[in-house]
Amino acid sequence: MIEVGVIKNIFRYPVKSMAGESLESCSLGWHGFEGDRRFAFRRMEDSSGFPWLTAGRLPALLRYQPFWGKSGEESKPVLYVRTPEGKELEAGSEALGAEIAKAYGKDVQLMQFKHGIFDEASVSLISASTIQGVEAECGKPLDVRRFRPNLLIESNSAAPFAEDQWVGRILQFGSDEGPEISITLRDLRCAMIGMDPDTAESDPAILKSVARINEVCAGVYATVTKTGVVSVGQKLFLK
Repeated sequence: MIEVGVIKNIFRYPVKSMAGESLESCSLGWHGFEGDRRFAFRRMEDSSGFPWLTAGRLPALLRYQPFWGKSGEESKPVLYVRTPEGKELEAGSEALGAEIAKAYGKDVQLMQFKHGIFDEASVSLISASTIQGVEAECGKPLDVRRFRPNLLIESNSAAPFAEDQWVGRILQFGSDEGPEISITLRDLRCAMIGMDPDTAESDPAILKSVARINEVCAGVYATVTKTGVVSVGQKLFLK
């Protein structure tokens, strides 16, 4: 095994295309991180295989912040969403659904998924060195939230895109008893990385920079091969 870095940040995204939350640790199951992308708004007019409302169609979704809380006397956690105006609404409420539908201009429906709803694979990661490489190419600082990873890695290599070489191999978290993921493919990027996570304003120069230096790819996707708890500060080993 080769030690390749350490976990710098953990993120999960309860509602597809909405803002993520930063965690110190999280359970990693067979279908990704617990609570990650377990909800999505469906575009009611779309009967295709991908009817989900994403920030590509409604950039303002990025400004909605999901968070977990409790409702009334119930002890079971309830998902809430903080709107850009600061309102805190239950994720499944008519009020939130109506607000999203009004912004989109068509009817939507919030759906919950037992195993999550992912574009390619259930885990995504990117190294800080890769983000720094994109920053150098486009000439501006970039918030990691633009890349929407589950894991931000502080790599032992200063070279950007070093994680591309991990495809086809197993990444182990911490000790021999720790969870593991199989790196399956590079993350082919879209216009999402050009969207500011705070304002939702678009900057096409960022995607063009990734295209110039790494074939439009930044970061990698993975599937889970061994479950467990993942924590910030865990060392990473390539098998």
